[in-house]
Amino acid sequence: MLTTTIGAYPKPDNVPLPDWFRTGGQNEPAKYSAALANLTVEDEAAIDRAVARVVRDQVDAGIDIPTDGEVRRENYIHYHCRHLAGFDFEQLRDKPIRGGAQVLTVPSVQGPVAAGAPFLPRDWRIAQGATDKPVKITLPGPMTISDTVVDEHYGDPRALGRDLAVTLNQEIKALAEAGCRVVQIDEPVFARRPEAALAYGIENLERAFAGVPGTVQRVVHACCGYPERLDQEDYLKASPESYVTLSDALEAADFHALSLEDAHRHNDLRLFERFPTKTLIVGVVAIASSRIEPAEEIRARLAAILGHIEPQRLIAAPDCGLGYLSPTLAVAKLTNLAAAAHSLP
Repeated sequence: MLTTTIGAYPKPDNVPLPDWFRTGGQNEPAKYSAALANLTVEDEAAIDRAVARVVRDQVDAGIDIPTDGEVRRENYIHYHCRHLAGFDFEQLRDKPIRGGAQVLTVPSVQGPVAAGAPFLPRDWRIAQGATDKPVKITLPGPMTISDTVVDEHYGDPRALGRDLAVTLNQEIKALAEAGCRVVQIDEPVFARRPEAALAYGIENLERAFAGVPGTVQRVVHACCGYPERLDQEDYLKASPESYVTLSDALEAADFHALSLEDAHRHNDLRLFERFPTKTLIVGVVAIASSRIEPAEEIRARLAAILGHIEPQRLIAAPDCGLGYLSPTLAVAKLTNLAAAAHSLP
């Protein structure tokens, strides 16, 4: 059974950029802007070395499809926005998220969104140079981006998402041309707002993947929400019914693989039967817990899921990104994950 990671990996200490995970989930775009303005050639080289290091960490732990660890990113959304026209990182706004449970300082949209020069192909080349395994590159989805900025231009999340999808499509095609063979769009807001996802989110998601060569595996990640800190017990998660609500539309949508979380909160096993053709990337280790799941425990859950899906369509993964963990914890969890998955058909 194949294994993969989802996106973020613990940032090495020598990376000269602010770390969103080390500030309790509080994004600080002004601080990140200042860090970017002061990066030296030596800093850029240190970041490249850190990317290679986290890729090797994942591969050494047994991961078959690693990511670049999102080492360059302040968070998985705003890093992307900085490369697009229309976003203003000087006119920052406060925005409540997760039903008011948290307030973030975010960029604003002040004009039409448009793509600039492709930037992710270089990120991929640096990461791919560290391994002969296929490195997956992740992008934030249109609905998730629009939900994590303040729109003062469009006034319509469907329209903003449509233009965002066009820019994502250009970036994904550039990745494909560079040689990247696994691309993942992250849409966690789907689980929190399934009605909007059904109304226009999945349509814009498909627009982002339109015309991408068949040689590229198109993956969608839909988790149920991050905590504010490691080992937080009471953080707000999307409803467990969201996956069921979205299942028919996601099964019919034009992409290859769907990433779902299952470790933090097990799904009803019948959920997996609702995806008769999709490859499912299932989270089997928790990303917000310092507990290291034993390989036997992970193997038992995967075996139970295999009663509801063919082995060739199941890939084992963490629930989401690993940024809250220490490198030691991340490696321990991934090692057990890989040992469990590789012991199954």
